[in-house]
Amino acid sequence: MNGFDAPKIEYFTVSPILIVLGVAVLGVLIEAFAPRKLRYPLQVVTALAGLVGAFATSVVVFGRLNPFSGDVKVGTVVAEGALAADGPAVFCWLLVLVLGALSVLLFAERRLESGVVGFAGQAAALPGTEAEREAATSGLEHTEVFPLIMFAIAGMLLFPASNDLLTMFVALEVLSLPLYLLCGLARRRRLLSQEAALKYFLLGAFSSGFFVYGIALVYGYAGSMGFAQIAAAVQADGGERGLLLAGIALISVGLLFKVGAAPFHTWTPDVYQGAPTAVTAFMAAATKVAAFGALLRLFYVAFGANRTDWTPMIWAVAILTMVVGSVLAISQTDIKRMLAYSSIAHAGFILTGFLGIRSLDEVATGSLTGVSAVLFYLTTYGFTTLAAFAIVTLVRDGGGEATHLARWQGLGKESPLVAGAFAFLLLAMAGIPLTSGFTGKWAVFAAALQVGAWPVVVVAVLMSAVAAYFYVRVIVLMFFSEPIGDGPSVTTPSVMTSVVIGFGTLATLVLGIVPGALIDVLGRVGVFIR
Repeated sequence: MNGFDAPKIEYFTVSPILIVLGVAVLGVLIEAFAPRKLRYPLQVVTALAGLVGAFATSVVVFGRLNPFSGDVKVGTVVAEGALAADGPAVFCWLLVLVLGALSVLLFAERRLESGVVGFAGQAAALPGTEAEREAATSGLEHTEVFPLIMFAIAGMLLFPASNDLLTMFVALEVLSLPLYLLCGLARRRRLLSQEAALKYFLLGAFSSGFFVYGIALVYGYAGSMGFAQIAAAVQADGGERGLLLAGIALISVGLLFKVGAAPFHTWTPDVYQGAPTAVTAFMAAATKVAAFGALLRLFYVAFGANRTDWTPMIWAVAILTMVVGSVLAISQTDIKRMLAYSSIAHAGFILTGFLGIRSLDEVATGSLTGVSAVLFYLTTYGFTTLAAFAIVTLVRDGGGEATHLARWQGLGKESPLVAGAFAFLLLAMAGIPLTSGFTGKWAVFAAALQVGAWPVVVVAVLMSAVAAYFYVRVIVLMFFSEPIGDGPSVTTPSVMTSVVIGFGTLATLVLGIVPGALIDVLGRVGVFIR
């Protein structure tokens, strides 16, 4: 009788994921057993402590890759081959954890809603009913949002580190399901929030279906779900090619939906507008990091040998995404919808860098690659967009957030500091020099040019000019237009939202002036394990 071989789990290497999942479960127990008055402080402290602990262990794991030496360790495959702890994956962990911690601060903000968080006090109550009014007047808080965001962060950590298709699908669902719920929990504009959640859920379910069908076809081609085995089968080119191409196309639908790329972008404006702004900020920043990390790993590792087949698809999607996002943003009159179309355009810019795939023997250690360019752009965009949405929560009227652009007229006279910070972040999104946005675009454009994708770069430059128009339009409204009526009202936030705005703005400035250190580190660790 053969002995039983217990699975080997490298617990410390995967500890960031385990810590976040453990804190999420602890948050559920707090909701079940802690007195109502203690739930808010316990949830906030527990979530932040868990993210700090996960970040600390991620730093140690990242240090094992020797990011500051010439002898770079690519990484290791752990958890019986299910996860890959290499440079891109661990960097995504670090970035998601920082963005997640800042998002928790936005979730925990109370001063803007008169002493309660900005989430519905009783999510099960129908909008406009007596139950909802009672929940509002009694000051009930929906503190379940903290374990929900922790589960979503755990999925985002798992997603870019997935080393087989099954693990990647599990990660996709773990990060998506909490987001569907969070989108429908706004304290104000409940119907709009619930509509956003329903649209996101239905379209997300369809995209997951495409993803699973694609997994089945790729498994039929390669006989395995592991990326290394798929890569070997693709390189051998011995299976039914139609299965492989159809599988790649269907899996791409699921992943491109998550990053908000056209033509799978239609959910983005409605969800960004209807969801609580703190949730919108979290989705816009952290979800893109996780989804692009997974997209890079899948196409570079599993389908890298087949790149001549899928590269034209990425060309078309990148061009369409940039055009749709930039052009449609011009006609928007709601600041959140405008930022939603802006995020679509940025997804196209990131896909431009995604095209910079090259063989390892063509790349010198520490040089700019498609992977390092995309990771740098994700870093710059994440901090900038998180701070921008944090500022959106401050401009308010009697009905809550004043998101119509007309309500932003004259904001520079009402609050020069807030308007100035928002203008700086908009200029960064436009890619103006001395901001991180300029450096990020330079990185992805340079990576694409190195592989001859100059037509995509030409379109990207043109669409950057178009995008600059609607960013500058908002700046003109704030500083050179007279306010309508009493003008916009800016609510003074607590230290939590102030930290998010300050940190995001500072990161946008620093990465625009001195980006070299981060680009160099990403050039050294931006190599996937194979």
